[in-house]
Amino acid sequence: MDKGPAARFTRQQFGPDFKWGISTAAFQVEGSHDLDGKGLSIWDVFAARKGKIRNNDQPGNACDFYNTFKDDIALVRELNIPNFRFSLSWPRLLPLGTGSSNHKGIDYYNRVIDFMLECGITPWVTLYHWDLPHTLELKGGWTNRDVVSWFSEYSALCSKHFGDRVSNWMVMNEPSVFTGAGYFLGIHAPGKRGLTNYLKAIHHATLATTAGATVLRDLIPSSNIGTTFSCTHIEPVDELKKNRLAANRVDTLLNRTFIEPILGLGYPHSDFPVLRKIEKYMHSGDETRMAFDFDFIGIQCYTREIVRSSILTPYIGASIVKAPKRNVTLTQMDWEVYPESIYHLIKRFSSYEGIRKLIITENGAAFPDKVDNNQVNDTMRVAYLQDHLVQVLRAKQQGFKTDGYFVWTLTDNFEWAEGFHPRFGLVHVNFNTQQRIIKQSGLWYQQFLS
Repeated sequence: MDKGPAARFTRQQFGPDFKWGISTAAFQVEGSHDLDGKGLSIWDVFAARKGKIRNNDQPGNACDFYNTFKDDIALVRELNIPNFRFSLSWPRLLPLGTGSSNHKGIDYYNRVIDFMLECGITPWVTLYHWDLPHTLELKGGWTNRDVVSWFSEYSALCSKHFGDRVSNWMVMNEPSVFTGAGYFLGIHAPGKRGLTNYLKAIHHATLATTAGATVLRDLIPSSNIGTTFSCTHIEPVDELKKNRLAANRVDTLLNRTFIEPILGLGYPHSDFPVLRKIEKYMHSGDETRMAFDFDFIGIQCYTREIVRSSILTPYIGASIVKAPKRNVTLTQMDWEVYPESIYHLIKRFSSYEGIRKLIITENGAAFPDKVDNNQVNDTMRVAYLQDHLVQVLRAKQQGFKTDGYFVWTLTDNFEWAEGFHPRFGLVHVNFNTQQRIIKQSGLWYQQFLS
């Protein structure tokens, strides 16, 4: 196999303590949405609404991980991947969001965790990866401040049942995405729109992040606790002042709004004034409640965005120059392939004194894979991963906080509003038969980690 840029680096150059892994999410892989007592999530309801998912795809059984988890975990072992990041389904454990727990859901995740450990794989658990129980959304979901106590109850349940075997925890996955896409733009579950919904969701998600972390710390004192953020390298279209200022506002919204409050720095409203409106939803003492001393921060990087000023865009006064119009290499998601973005973001987040360790908890790409003679030669994905790892190593060698790298994702899956169209996996899935084929990228990762 042609190693390409891989000849520039080896696993050993990252050091013996560097964490190598793979990431997944419950709703995207498990299926069995109404089996064994599981309650509805906001994504179950949203996906059933006509026109909300590309091609009107329905998650159905997704990758059927609920029933085939042993086979997929065995694949992780076969690929030499030592760390497996996966999420717990809130409505599978608490069907109504609060109150009575579902013992069959608890038993399921016990079996998943036990089998990982049996296979010599370290579990990394994400508490919340977007599948809020629908019953809580009927009460306002992330716009209702009570969600902080609901989430604390859920965090305590997970700590109680899994904390004896799980040491590594991630509280939230990409709050900027589930609040922005779900409560401002309405293109993700639960499909709400408007600034008021969005600002409430921002603040309550921030409070819930630290509340959940506090529960974990209290109940599992020795645990390694982090949380993850979606990050995008932002550049202005040119050096005109108006475009530089527009890029700064977009950067503030996407990269600073959630990380800075948990570091005790407050919301960055001086660079994005609309965030001042959050103050009307803040209670006395919230400034302290928003901060937590995390053991690590996860950043999730896929691309960069080019920004220009736009007086017609409300609140932010900026617009994205779409990648397809810039004559650049694209993924199946129409995202620019720009490996240097991951270097810039590591350097950027390393500058925060409050961050102890920095782990890339997601990085990967969707390309139009083709099965040929029971093989998937996804050379573009191999190059994408190699080129990004070159930049991760560059950051590490320059002394920036760089402590781990998790590929997104193990298997092709249900990619939220994009349905089954984009394929991110190292393992190809035939969604009709559930047949798995390890792609060339998976074989490369296996070889690299051996």
